[in-house]
Amino acid sequence: MEQRHFLSTGQAGRTGLTRDAILRLLAERPHRHDRSDVATARLLAPEAADRPADQEPQRHQALTAAAVLVPLVLREDGPFVLLTQRTAHLAHHAGQISFPGGRMEAEDDNPIATALRETEEEIGLDRRHVEVAGDLDPYVTITGFRVIPVVGLISPPFSLTPDSFEVAEIFEVPLPFLLDRRNHQRHHRLTADGQKRYYYAIPYQERYIWGATAAMLVNLAEILHPGGHD
Repeated sequence: MEQRHFLSTGQAGRTGLTRDAILRLLAERPHRHDRSDVATARLLAPEAADRPADQEPQRHQALTAAAVLVPLVLREDGPFVLLTQRTAHLAHHAGQISFPGGRMEAEDDNPIATALRETEEEIGLDRRHVEVAGDLDPYVTITGFRVIPVVGLISPPFSLTPDSFEVAEIFEVPLPFLLDRRNHQRHHRLTADGQKRYYYAIPYQERYIWGATAAMLVNLAEILHPGGHD
């Protein structure tokens, strides 16, 4: 059975994005470059440029290759982004909202294979339902992962079978809401050593999308809706 759980649209706006438009914009986007937690901090707050170099994992440790799927569900009333909420007992990022994905395994030929495999394992979405549309900028996390976000277009109907150990819930958010820059927030929190760590957040009703997932959505907005808002 197809699972569709999403909240009222709130400030969703309208972008008029069609399948063909999404494919074209992703194909025409500028050459990608690595983003990171540190790079995001410097973008959001210039004073973060003084952060010690040893906080940049890409310079001081081997990065673990990973990929996520950014699923865009093409419904009759417009495109939606499918997201998951992780279960509360997981060792890493418990309870957070994320895209399905994970680290690259030996059997994966490329990041697309990783994203599709992890999506099948986590939410039971058969890769036959996914049309790969392109990718976003690689994102280097402070924990040492280099994540490739793979954008996939999904046309209903489809069925989902979430892994109950990893996934607490699957839901959808209207794409126009996520692309509207007025819905993007910038925050910071203090690390254990007193440093400010800056991050993006995109609250949606009682949901709180933040961190790497929010940063990837901001990158998606830069590509699909560069005007910022209606």
